[in-house]
Amino acid sequence: MADRPYRRRARTVTGDNGRMPIFASAVPPTRSELIDHLVRTRIAGDVATPRENNLSHYRKLANGDRHYWLGLELGDRWADEQDVLAVMAERCGVVDDPDHRRGQDTIDPELTVGALDRAAAELRKAAEGRRRVMFATGHPGALLDMHGALARALRDAGCDIVRVPLGTYADEGVVAQFGGVAVYERGASLWHTHSPEPMAQVLAELRRADEALPDLVVADHGWAGRAGQQGIDTVGFADSNDPALFLGEYEDTLSVTVPLDDHVTDPRFYEPMTAYLLSAAQLSAD
Repeated sequence: MADRPYRRRARTVTGDNGRMPIFASAVPPTRSELIDHLVRTRIAGDVATPRENNLSHYRKLANGDRHYWLGLELGDRWADEQDVLAVMAERCGVVDDPDHRRGQDTIDPELTVGALDRAAAELRKAAEGRRRVMFATGHPGALLDMHGALARALRDAGCDIVRVPLGTYADEGVVAQFGGVAVYERGASLWHTHSPEPMAQVLAELRRADEALPDLVVADHGWAGRAGQQGIDTVGFADSNDPALFLGEYEDTLSVTVPLDDHVTDPRFYEPMTAYLLSAAQLSAD
């Protein structure tokens, strides 16, 4: 099921004067500049998601709560939450001490940028092969612009961006699409959702219409998990409290999972990261 309409988190730190430009800079940051930005805006580093929330999600995943599997089929392979924590420390950069139960937790910005570099390689491969690509987000209040910029760049590079068939319904709502990015809409609002059902229904409708499935999916939450589970090359973006996609990468079900806080206070904070990703993929932002 869908989670909820969007609500903003607590205020985070911006640039030197507290302002961001309306349009993203065409000049991508260097690796060190991006790392500084990620830490300053709390996309990585000391993130807003508290340790107790992270551990609660790891435990629920380990206990078999499928809401936290994000469309993946994990079986009983991750029944020990300490194994989940170990992967999250390795792939996301959370604190690896199992006795740290409350308070601040972290995402390692070096791991974020390293994963962005691997994601860029997947995007470049898609561009070179003019592959069929689908973009989707369960975080439309935060990541819609980022996915849209990537979709436009791949379209301009000759890729075929998947159009969601009209009348694709899931979880008592509808799958809509903006700028090439699939989202979940319900009650005239775009919803935050972890559910894999919207992706499952898109893929089912594409098959029903005898249309080709995507060669690559770039997404988050259950959109990414279900695509990877169905054997589609998938680049996922995931927060420190969403361990399933990192386990999927560990098991090679997903190609890449990028660790980041997936909903900081202003979606413009993701613009330097998007510019870096496009540059690393040798794609134009125009």
